[in-house]
Amino acid sequence: MARILVTDDSTFIRRRTCTILNRTGHEIIEATNGNHCLEIMQQDKPDLLFLDLVMPGLDGFGVLKTLQDAGNTIPVIVLTADIQDAVRDECMQLGAHTFLNKPPAEAAVLAALTDALAEGERKA
Repeated sequence: MARILVTDDSTFIRRRTCTILNRTGHEIIEATNGNHCLEIMQQDKPDLLFLDLVMPGLDGFGVLKTLQDAGNTIPVIVLTADIQDAVRDECMQLGAHTFLNKPPAEAAVLAALTDALAEGERKA
């Protein structure tokens, strides 16, 4: 069983994503912003991160940069409504594993989860 952190300031998107993930039997942890996300990352050491980009305070780009600077290799699945190629490219350069558009379809969340956990196991 993996520990999965879902970070999004939107209660609707966070709950929707958690509802999908809860059916997988993994442990789900929630954060509402980038600073909260980094606190949980330090305390709970999740195996996977679902991350929103646009949040008040520390945004998803800041979280990705902080993780990259710390040498953290946790798989990150970015959730965003921004579909610009430049945004996707920047996320991937900052170490994101996968990029999903909001609201994410259940099949896309589950496929990204399976792929990212497999990638995380290969890196471990």
